[in-house]
Amino acid sequence: MENPIPVAQQSRRKAVSFFRHFTAACLLAGAGIFAAAHAGDLSKADIERRFEPPLHVQDKLTQIPAWPLTSELEPEAGPVGYVFESIDLAPVPGFEGTPMNFLVSIDRKGNFMNVELLRQHEPVFLGGLGEAPLREFVTQYAGRNIKQQFLIALNAARNRSGPADTRSDQTTLDGVAKATASVRIVNQSVLGAALEVARAKLGFADRSKRGPSAQVRTDVDDPVAFAEMLKNGMVGHLRLSNADVEKLFVGTDGAEVDEEGLAQPDAVFTDIYIAYLNTPSIGRAILGDAQYKEAMTRNFENRHLWWIASAGRYPIVDDNFVPGGQSSRLSMAQDGLFLELRDQGFEPKDIAGPPELNTSRLFGVYAEAGLDPGRPLDLTLTITRAKGMILPILTHKTVTLKYAPPSRLFSYPPEPLPEWVLAWQQRWLDLSILSAALILLSIALARPRWISVDARRLKIFRLGFLAFTLLYVGWYVQGQLSIVQVTGALKALKSGQGLSSFLYDPISLLLIAFTLISFVVWGRGTFCGWLCPFGALQEFVGLLARKLHLPRLHIPLAVAKRLEWGRYIALAVLVGAALFVPRQGESLNELEPFKTAITVGFDRSWPFVAYAVALLVAGAFYYKFFCRFICPLGAVMSLGGRLRRFDWLTRRVECGKPCQSCKAKCAYDAIEPTGEIRYDACFQCLDCVGIYHDAKRCPVLLYEKKGLVLTPKGVMVAGSGG
Repeated sequence: MENPIPVAQQSRRKAVSFFRHFTAACLLAGAGIFAAAHAGDLSKADIERRFEPPLHVQDKLTQIPAWPLTSELEPEAGPVGYVFESIDLAPVPGFEGTPMNFLVSIDRKGNFMNVELLRQHEPVFLGGLGEAPLREFVTQYAGRNIKQQFLIALNAARNRSGPADTRSDQTTLDGVAKATASVRIVNQSVLGAALEVARAKLGFADRSKRGPSAQVRTDVDDPVAFAEMLKNGMVGHLRLSNADVEKLFVGTDGAEVDEEGLAQPDAVFTDIYIAYLNTPSIGRAILGDAQYKEAMTRNFENRHLWWIASAGRYPIVDDNFVPGGQSSRLSMAQDGLFLELRDQGFEPKDIAGPPELNTSRLFGVYAEAGLDPGRPLDLTLTITRAKGMILPILTHKTVTLKYAPPSRLFSYPPEPLPEWVLAWQQRWLDLSILSAALILLSIALARPRWISVDARRLKIFRLGFLAFTLLYVGWYVQGQLSIVQVTGALKALKSGQGLSSFLYDPISLLLIAFTLISFVVWGRGTFCGWLCPFGALQEFVGLLARKLHLPRLHIPLAVAKRLEWGRYIALAVLVGAALFVPRQGESLNELEPFKTAITVGFDRSWPFVAYAVALLVAGAFYYKFFCRFICPLGAVMSLGGRLRRFDWLTRRVECGKPCQSCKAKCAYDAIEPTGEIRYDACFQCLDCVGIYHDAKRCPVLLYEKKGLVLTPKGVMVAGSGG
């Protein structure tokens, strides 16, 4: 007859089997991809209810999901703005794993008209702080421009030392306390969506690929002669002869129709000049002091201004040109994006240097167009030829003049840091303090003997660290890890969004990284026993209950082990809900009291507060009740703890055979009657480590001092046989 398998070994096998099957199920579910991206929430009728005359909502565009806005006041102007849902253009996942959705409207200059919250699933705003702070936060976008760098700071309006937003390229939004990371994700969603529309419909360049625009240096003002400007690049020049133009039309219907050009192939067809006037060195040299001052005074919209002129047979404007409008022959582009180049109604006189000009005018581009004046741009001239007198066949060819003023005329601001890097910079002090605490904890766990052998020393250290965890990590820097981060990560991976949202919460990310490392070195208990703010709160409730001499419930170890599977069942339900019924999953996540007790400090409606308090009361009568039997995050930690590579809590052969001292004093039932440590249940309080090394508390060491040996058969004199 085969020997029966011990109960402990059976339990271990079952746990390993469960872990394998559970992990496989999570990986399979996480590998799935949504069949289709979530579309926006609103119809055209919904948009029309929000925008009344003189504004009118047009049909949704096909090339980009946005509704154009037109105005009765400018019937010929085309769209004066665009309305769109952020989820269609920038579905940035929040911490719960689901993107928020905002209705965003911008005008044709890139100014925000309005931002409205449509839908969100952020845990901190769902029943915690409520949606009111989030709705108030997004009202700050109105009137600010997409081109600005958006910074977020708590009490920004109160702490700002000067006029609001004194830097034109930068603006600061007032953040939301206890939701710093969430509002950064809001900012990324709103700006990301707005920039997509601005690039597609307003000609904004993609600055993320080239950094911020160059700024004109007003301190550089050294006008030079026209000939010198041609040499050093301050003035761009393109000369085309009749022969050059004829080559463009070879093989087309426009070939050999220009009799004058064929007769004089070397004669000038067109000479084109361009100069960027916003730099004083160029502007004063081209226009002279008086005309330059007049041009800059008239430029009250701070447009980019160019002097563009031509000589020869083919001017840059045709007979139908209307001053103040656009030339059908000229166009300007940068990085492949066309810019609205419009005449400024200014014809400068007495330009010294170039040959006799047929056209000399100032043209401008809106400052909001995303142009970088320090980088090359393309000025394109369209040349048209007609063949035939009646219903002539028109052939168009283009030539391009590339122009970039000398770099010495500009300053080049450093490229703005990514939003998540700013988040880390702003929290450098908190990160430094937390890092120092984690280093201290690592030292204590790596060398536990010194800290634990003295019971009073261990108590002071442990209670002090738990107070730090509760007050600083939990309530102050909002570092409570949650099952929401686990389910949110699975949902983000399932939707193909990745885990970039974690970068916006540096405190949590640091704790997650440390916890992952601790799995391998120490196991599950490092986080649950030392770094969980709600766990620390339970510890203090338990200590208070002892001081008050409240009765403690006792559950037999075998029953307690079965009840501990409640954590895994809760985890399986929450993961399944997150992946397959996410809306219901958001409500089920309230199984955790962390948001109520830690994130918002019990500032919630009474059912949530009553639930959290009930769990704490249960912990007063049965130590760490929630952690041991319900906590789904604790289940994740237990599963992660299976990665542990070391049995670092040392044992003697006498432990459990027959000594039961540590087991009797372990408040977590983490020591088997055999003396083995149940690392899945251990919270690493280090009490057993102190007893193990303390000759005053360890029975084995006490008997050794007396020359006795503790054996399963009883106490014997050292050296005697069994």
